[in-house]
Amino acid sequence: MSLERAAELLSAASRAIALTGAGISAESGIPTFRGDGGLWNSVDPVKVASIDYFMTDPTAYWKVAKERGRRVLAAKPNAGHQALADLESAGHLAAVITQNTDGLHQDSGHRRVIELHGSGRTTSCVECGAKESRAAVQARLDVEMPPRCRACGSEFLKPDVVLFGEPMPHAAVQEAIGLARCADVMLVVGTSLVVHPAAEIPVLAVRSGARMIVVNAEPTPLDGLAEVVIHGRSGEILPAIVALTDG
Repeated sequence: MSLERAAELLSAASRAIALTGAGISAESGIPTFRGDGGLWNSVDPVKVASIDYFMTDPTAYWKVAKERGRRVLAAKPNAGHQALADLESAGHLAAVITQNTDGLHQDSGHRRVIELHGSGRTTSCVECGAKESRAAVQARLDVEMPPRCRACGSEFLKPDVVLFGEPMPHAAVQEAIGLARCADVMLVVGTSLVVHPAAEIPVLAVRSGARMIVVNAEPTPLDGLAEVVIHGRSGEILPAIVALTDG
């Protein structure tokens, strides 16, 4: 019944949006940050992924990113990503707002993706601003740690992701807020809804009149606000919902 109701809501929606987190990419082989097997269970997120520590010694970040970055760059969209892209193509989904930085939504064919935490596909030099692809930087981590800027030689070459202590990109946040205020359906996928301000987007949508659907492996603090809650693998649940939608 939950699948059918989710499909009904999305079929009738004209301004549905999705918020996605690390859970949707777990089935592509990218480990999550929280929960069982999450990265933050084995490393200190403040020391590894905060801007203050990065600007003191970027090596801590890049040592962890050496292996994780390789896996992220090799990952491909899974059935969950593709199902959301299919919803967009069918006119049932206006946009995807994501906490992820892996670029898999774009790879699956989405036309409108708002990245709240930046992109892991590129890097920028903190000193001179020069940009370089993450793939190129990743390729030299075996011999250069930390990687240095090819333009100025600085060791503070930073991925274009939001580290702890950094503000989220203003334009992306404002776009997400605007979408949430106008949404008639809020589809939440693969996020624990404990990271703010991203977790406030579904609340804003519901307060503005949207019906909420939650698809996540585990319960979230906002399940009580949702009309439909389905616990399980998004790569199985989302295609099933899409198969039941009209058009």
